[in-house]
Amino acid sequence: MSGVEVITFGCRLNTYESEVMRAQAEKAGLNNAILVNTCAVTGEAVRQARQAIRRARRENPHARIIVTGCAAQTEKATFAEMAEVDAVLGNEEKLSSQSYRALPDFGVSAEEKLRVNDIMSVRGTAPQMIKHIDGHVRAFIQVQNGCDHRCTFCIIPYGRGNSRSVPMGAVVDQARRLTESGYSEIVLTGVDATSYGADLPGEPTLGLLAKALLKQVPDIRRLRLSSIDSIEADRHLMDLIADEPRFMPHLHLSLQHGDDMILKRMKRRHSRADALRFVKDVRRLRPQTSFGADMIAGFPTETEEMFANAVGLAEKAGIAHLHVFPYSPRPGTSAARMPQLDRALVKERAARLRATGQTLHLAHLDGMVGTRQWLLVENNGLAHTENFTLVATPGLRPRDLVPVTITGHNGKHLEMQLAAADAA
Repeated sequence: MSGVEVITFGCRLNTYESEVMRAQAEKAGLNNAILVNTCAVTGEAVRQARQAIRRARRENPHARIIVTGCAAQTEKATFAEMAEVDAVLGNEEKLSSQSYRALPDFGVSAEEKLRVNDIMSVRGTAPQMIKHIDGHVRAFIQVQNGCDHRCTFCIIPYGRGNSRSVPMGAVVDQARRLTESGYSEIVLTGVDATSYGADLPGEPTLGLLAKALLKQVPDIRRLRLSSIDSIEADRHLMDLIADEPRFMPHLHLSLQHGDDMILKRMKRRHSRADALRFVKDVRRLRPQTSFGADMIAGFPTETEEMFANAVGLAEKAGIAHLHVFPYSPRPGTSAARMPQLDRALVKERAARLRATGQTLHLAHLDGMVGTRQWLLVENNGLAHTENFTLVATPGLRPRDLVPVTITGHNGKHLEMQLAAADAA
């Protein structure tokens, strides 16, 4: 092979950072290299990364393989000890061209492979300017990194460090750069995006940032947020939900559970009632809003009654896009030291919660039939509606924004026919 190939796992923030990594590696003159940007959310994510590294080495025996990302930050020795790996970079180091210039030669020891700093010592997040995000018709912008909270199940703060925000002006500049490159939809990403601004002068909020973007970059046609913590939603965000048509009616919530005792043991800051109140308030302001959510099944000490409360919350909130994670103990977290459930029970409960999610998704698809929607066409014959529902779009051109009528669905995505622009 030649050039730089990037293999990305995990969140939208990793997707964004992978483009920064590629640009920095090419700037450094790196060639014949594979960068693996890992995720540490679950043990399965780490296993998949290790599997991908072994496969990459088999298929590219002479390439240099560099591993980075959250799993490399939290489990650096795990990757440094792999014979297939030539270097391990931390989450801060991966964004600097100097890191790729200073890589060790082949055949060094595990210790010499490591370029991983103490992430907790990082105090700022430098804005990263990119024009293109490979394979995506929507553009991601990192507005925040790290997390000040310590949920008992989560290893990510130890991979990302404490919360730090990108200044508003730099975010506006990046949004303008991306729209000039042809992107009509922007997604604001972060580890804990709704904590945005607490470390900046004047403490601007995520909602205020979104307002500024839409005002100062009028070419943004659609603006979305990545996962949010509803307890941190500010009044400016609620204003956008109520009054701004360019702010898309879809929110992905970091719910994690629906039982108050489990939420307390997770050290989450919201209650079941808080979550339901937020969903109700948003739907009152924007009835067409759809919700996604992350939920964990089989958390330590979870009883059948507690699990039923999680299922019930998903149903009562009408979560259309439910992402279910079987609980995975992460070394170094306090939940890993709690009384664990049998793995078979964890997997069984995750399957039941996914079945609930499928039922809710089918109901959501049913409710979309007959409606008129604007679609952003993607590269794979699919598109997303404004409320982030997938639609099959055979024959339509990627990046087009088109009005359609939803005619049906196949249980996975919607079907459509083109509509007149003035009727949509």
